[in-house]
Amino acid sequence: MLDFRNPNTLWGSILVETFYRLGLTTAIICPGSRSTPLTVAFAQHPQIETIPILDERSAAFFALGVGKRLGKPAVLVCTSGTAGANFYPAVIEAKESRVPLIVLTADRPPQLRHCHAGQTIDQLKLYGNYPNWQAELALPAANLDSLCYLRQNIIHAWEKALYPIRGVVHLNLPFCEPLAPITQPELASFKTEFSAKEFFINIPTNTYSLIPTCKGEQPFGFDSLLMSVKPPTATVSPFASNYFLLPTLQRWRSHFKGIIIAGLAQPDEPAKYCRAIANLCKTLQFPVLAEALSPVRNYAAVNPYLISTYDLILRNISLADKLTPEIVIQIGELPTSKELRLWLSKIQVKRWIIEPTAENFDPLHGKTIHLRTSVEELSAHLSTEIPVNNLATSYLKQWLERENMVRRNVCQTMESLSFLPEAKIAWLLSRCLPPKTPLFIANSMSVRNAEFFWQPNDNQVIPYFNRGANGIDGTLSTALGIAHRHQSAVMLTGDLALLHDTNGFLVRNQFHGHLTIILINNNGGGIFEMLPIAQFDPPLEEYFVTPQPIDFAKLCPTYGIEYQQLQHWEQLKQLINPLPQQGIRLLELKSDRKRDAHWLQTHLPKFAENTP
Repeated sequence: MLDFRNPNTLWGSILVETFYRLGLTTAIICPGSRSTPLTVAFAQHPQIETIPILDERSAAFFALGVGKRLGKPAVLVCTSGTAGANFYPAVIEAKESRVPLIVLTADRPPQLRHCHAGQTIDQLKLYGNYPNWQAELALPAANLDSLCYLRQNIIHAWEKALYPIRGVVHLNLPFCEPLAPITQPELASFKTEFSAKEFFINIPTNTYSLIPTCKGEQPFGFDSLLMSVKPPTATVSPFASNYFLLPTLQRWRSHFKGIIIAGLAQPDEPAKYCRAIANLCKTLQFPVLAEALSPVRNYAAVNPYLISTYDLILRNISLADKLTPEIVIQIGELPTSKELRLWLSKIQVKRWIIEPTAENFDPLHGKTIHLRTSVEELSAHLSTEIPVNNLATSYLKQWLERENMVRRNVCQTMESLSFLPEAKIAWLLSRCLPPKTPLFIANSMSVRNAEFFWQPNDNQVIPYFNRGANGIDGTLSTALGIAHRHQSAVMLTGDLALLHDTNGFLVRNQFHGHLTIILINNNGGGIFEMLPIAQFDPPLEEYFVTPQPIDFAKLCPTYGIEYQQLQHWEQLKQLINPLPQQGIRLLELKSDRKRDAHWLQTHLPKFAENTP
């Protein structure tokens, strides 16, 4: 188990075994010399899946995807120098989207810094303020005090990645030569004195990890203990009892017109999350405006007051005015919809934001009150019967009637389309994907088409996304990390987002599972056709849309990826249900960017045009 060949190998094996006992199941290793002690230790551990990935940026987003799926960190390892800098975009996304991630950067020892030793940069606080915690560890030493120091810092790193808010931990680890596992006989006596059982006795084994590993262990233990720990008394939500809850609920129910906004969310327990929102909306008789990047639209059976077409409804100014609420209850981050944000800014009503962290979730700077609690915690206290408010029910019916009319208009329009506009893909996927499919939705037009047209269903599809920093970097690698050793998954993306991360395909030989990539190839950044800059060409085409003359039918065989071009809708339906169990497959839809942009600009205002 432990490697006593030299101080570096011992240090590495103690570090890896400690992580394993805390619940680590996956390590992503980028090649390099200075990180040799870490690479050898991870590669030799029989219970940790260790995946080598050449490109550091791709590796980091793959680890991000694993963290999104598991709800606990993967470990990411690289050598010294600029290697760690390539992790930066994923570190930012992990921080902003609150995904656990542990980064280990190997480094030269202090005496080889600032003297032009090769492959050496300043790696201290490399990621600025983005990590939850960052530290440089001491040089490896083969004595009990040093190893105890290492063990406790690893335990602390694991905890800081998960609590009180999930995020990034960065440990910089200097190593002296020898980096290779060369035997140094002087450690033999220390090996005979060392008791591994005594050393690790207070660390729960990964048999009790919160998430089952790829070996199939049953969950529960250290991770779940962290999840159950309550914040200090000073930060406990005021909703600790009905004593505080009832006045707030009564205040909400004193209003005749209220809405609930279910925003961006990747909850650990989607069913529980959706039931909690349904419980709240039924209690208050408020409609729920549900973002597509939330599980709420995919658990429609539990929520009779679901509004999915709010972006389209609010484009009708007359309707938007009639539906002005008196209060708004926002759960998590605001949805993607620009129309919704503009409407909220215009009406300036009181908005209650349900969010358990101490972060500010109001980019509109409105009349907001943050409730530092989760919707699940709030729902657990909704035990007191509150009389039905008939006026609130009347307002609710107005929303539901518009929803039904607009949704019917959307479906009739989509069903009548014979050509292949990219906007129809999200609508079709919402109706055809197999139950509980993990779906990664890329940024730019893919996420917006989902917001416009994703239909409520009860398939319990699980949406994933990188909306922390909203970039297109790492799209493919994140989706592969989510799909790895998971249910067959789907990614919806445009051509530029995919091209930005084609090195993600390099993980193909280590990838276990299936990912279908639905590629909308409109030869450039279609979102810019929807923005004011579209009226100015030049510079639109060359500097914003940036079309790339790439033939994906030729690119895919280079990486050993299955390829098919989509010719009609029935073909897509057949290819996505059922999904394959193994491999990576790309389904390309070639679309006309300008035609599709014109179609959207023409039709989006019309869906609610004749709605009374």
